[in-house]
Amino acid sequence: MKFFVVLACFLAVAYANEEADVIHSESEVNPDSFKYAYDLSNSIKAEESGVLSGDALVAKGQYSFTAPEGDQVSVQYVADENGYQVVAANPPLPTSPPIPEAILKAIAYIQAHPSKE
Repeated sequence: MKFFVVLACFLAVAYANEEADVIHSESEVNPDSFKYAYDLSNSIKAEESGVLSGDALVAKGQYSFTAPEGDQVSVQYVADENGYQVVAANPPLPTSPPIPEAILKAIAYIQAHPSKE
């Protein structure tokens, strides 16, 4: 299922740019595994492979593209029972700011003083 979601996202990006031609495309789908790769003329490249492990699908892949500012962006990821996880990204992906100290103190207080209900 995750494979189809990821593939649909990549295809949406590919079709959003009408000027892109498919330079290379390959795919293989088996009952317990899959893999695909494509390369478009607008510098979008992607590849992914996945294996059915028990009841869960474990997929690994990477994609790259040129950002509107002209920077080359590449991302490697894993998708498994823990969700989508970026393994490496160039440039690094933005991260959320740290939790404010007052919030951390409030959480600690709530944990130390649970509700009586």
